[in-house]
Amino acid sequence: MTQLLSPQALKEFIEHFLDSKKAENIVTVDLQGKSSIADYLIIVSGTSQRHVSSMAELLREELKKNGIKNTHIEGLPEADWALVDAGDVIVHIFRPEIRAFYNLEKMWGLEISEHTQKAAPF
Repeated sequence: MTQLLSPQALKEFIEHFLDSKKAENIVTVDLQGKSSIADYLIIVSGTSQRHVSSMAELLREELKKNGIKNTHIEGLPEADWALVDAGDVIVHIFRPEIRAFYNLEKMWGLEISEHTQKAAPF
């Protein structure tokens, strides 16, 4: 898969896009040197199943418009938890209670407060 953006630029693009779509509690995990699945993992919350589904589908469309064509989504139509695989960046979009149950941040060794800062736009 040919990427037009570096992994860092792709991560920043996705963070900014999700922030613009009102994603809550955006957390980014740097996986470089820790895992071969991707360079970055982005974890966000949506306010409802419709919000989770909408963010996943709109992100795929926006990535496609920007040359990232092999983006894959899992978890729809249920939309309690959607995974968007953009190659170098994997995005998990959860409803808040599902995110709390799976607690991926803890799995990756992060201590996240209830008031996690959103990623700054680039």
